[in-house]
Amino acid sequence: MKVSFEVSRARPGVTDGVFPKKCATRTVLDHVTSKWGVLILLALQQESLRWGELRRAIEGISEKMLASTLRTLEADGFVHREAQASIPPRVDYELTELGHELALRLLPLMDWIADNADEITSTGR
Repeated sequence: MKVSFEVSRARPGVTDGVFPKKCATRTVLDHVTSKWGVLILLALQQESLRWGELRRAIEGISEKMLASTLRTLEADGFVHREAQASIPPRVDYELTELGHELALRLLPLMDWIADNADEITSTGR
């Protein structure tokens, strides 16, 4: 099945039928569609999690990538970080309202990927 894609002049992020190089949508797209960004957003979609819980929920993510991605998502307003004054220190992460809205939009994409990943990766593309 061939699906054609026409860049609409009315499409958000498109100017005169072109995806401009310096458009803010590219920055946001890069942040929210990175492998780790998507997985963190989806892991937090159901509940708030602590640092260690996030590391266990997202196998293979390094501490450095988890910290970096959480900082980016927090700066973008998708994730809220709350540090508790306790010993040992406790830090909880949860999605903001904007983060929940984004995660709900990512779920259909992840469903499609899960439904098609085996076929796509088995073809050697």
